[in-house]
Amino acid sequence: MSQKLVLASGNKGKLKEFGEVLAPLGFEVVAQSEYKVPEVDETGLTFIENALLKAREASRVSGQPAMADDSGIEVDALNGAPGIYSARFSGLGATDTENNAKLLADLKGLPQAARTARYWCVLVYLRHADDPTPIIAQGSWEGRVLEAPEGEGGFGYDPLFYIEALGCTAAALKPEEKNKYSHRGKATLDLVHQLTQRQAKTSI
Repeated sequence: MSQKLVLASGNKGKLKEFGEVLAPLGFEVVAQSEYKVPEVDETGLTFIENALLKAREASRVSGQPAMADDSGIEVDALNGAPGIYSARFSGLGATDTENNAKLLADLKGLPQAARTARYWCVLVYLRHADDPTPIIAQGSWEGRVLEAPEGEGGFGYDPLFYIEALGCTAAALKPEEKNKYSHRGKATLDLVHQLTQRQAKTSI
């Protein structure tokens, strides 16, 4: 019998992706909307804090185990900005185009060697709202910020995020390729590994 796991997100793509990955571990991933979980103010100062806030609220309202993710891009020349503010870099309700335009403006004139950046993803899993030992999984993806967008796919800063080893931007990758290399893909593998280890310990 599967255990419900509430995903603190309304993103259908994430729901499908996490559902497929976690089904072999006995989880049925459901959207937080099924339990009318309200959106949480992301008042944390780190990806981990914000993911914890979202997962804790989803678990508290639903009474089920919950998971949440928080992700963004950090640019070395901007001291790690936009970081946790990636989705609202140019203001609340900002579009991807507006955020990309602000990033390009902030880096204007900088040579390619100084435009290093990385995507981060943090996943948090809670057995219950007061879980004292949440599972925290992380993944990062190194790249640099181009001076103009390239590629038609992806979202967020993908058209500007160039991966040297692949010779293209994240926006030029097919979804399955992106999942293989991305920060979220790495964090998901880390989460599965930690969940598998925990299940092995509790079944002894």
